[in-house]
Amino acid sequence: MSLPIVICDDSSFARKAIARALPDGWDVDISFAENGKQAIAKIEKGLAHVLFLDLNMPVMDGYETMKIIRKFDLQTVVIVVSGDVQEEARTRMMALGALEFIEKPINNAKLVSILNDFGLYEGDSKSLKRQQGNKTGSELSDKIDLFREVCNVAMGQAGKNLAKLLDIFVELPVPSVSIVHSNELSMAIAEIDRNDSVSAVSKGFVGKGLRGEAIILFNDTHVASLNALLGYDEQDELSELETLMDVSNIIVGACLAGVANQLQLNVTHTTPIILGMHCNLEELVSKNVSSWEELLMVEIAYSVSQANVNFELLLLLPKDCLDVTYERIALIGEQSA
Repeated sequence: MSLPIVICDDSSFARKAIARALPDGWDVDISFAENGKQAIAKIEKGLAHVLFLDLNMPVMDGYETMKIIRKFDLQTVVIVVSGDVQEEARTRMMALGALEFIEKPINNAKLVSILNDFGLYEGDSKSLKRQQGNKTGSELSDKIDLFREVCNVAMGQAGKNLAKLLDIFVELPVPSVSIVHSNELSMAIAEIDRNDSVSAVSKGFVGKGLRGEAIILFNDTHVASLNALLGYDEQDELSELETLMDVSNIIVGACLAGVANQLQLNVTHTTPIILGMHCNLEELVSKNVSSWEELLMVEIAYSVSQANVNFELLLLLPKDCLDVTYERIALIGEQSA
């Protein structure tokens, strides 16, 4: 009799990637959930002897899902598969009763080793059948979902580095990915943060078929909190500038490295520049985005609620980067099959 398992992730690409990583010899009946609420419903129906659970999801995230599983003693074995690789994220989930924690992108050998260690599967790690049966979709919506998942993994790497720098847990969102026309861009960015005064840092990047601009928007009311976390005693413009540059280098550098590693590309980036300090957001945007054409906009909102800190990372890329990402992931998949 096949073992019922559920793969819970808001990304269609991520769900397929986990399914592809399962060994061919494991006799399982797979069903999917897009959020924790759907996963709980499947557990209650007896469809999830094993649950592969993401952390950052809309509707109900992995933390809340795990709390409900524990509170009501729901019968399932939970293996976390997440792009949030902060040590505290792992610690929290293991304390709630998760069996193990696997970093995205999922590794077949690592997964099989865990299944063997806990007596869930005994056999080799071949997964050729599922590799062949779960090709990445080629429609625009599939490509956007794929790019969102690549950014999700990269975002987790950046969050881990920031957490180490600040010695505090960083709350990570689900990245927002959209296609924006040039005449809509100013309005789209302005919708992100309606505060009267912001500061912004820009960093360009380029690789084989991958190019764009990374912009970090800091709410001015939160810069003082960042200064304190970094241990800067002075609260002047020089210390604020140093804070903006330090955080920008950590976040953008790690995020771009995460994208480059997944696509197996070399990506170089420019020295960060200050777009403006203590500016009106609408004024700042109008001065710096006028030359951009139709593009892909990725919004990632980092938050440290314990310290009243929020800021936005925007990745702005030409729309054709969707095709580059799809082609690179497809090629990597073929080479590893």
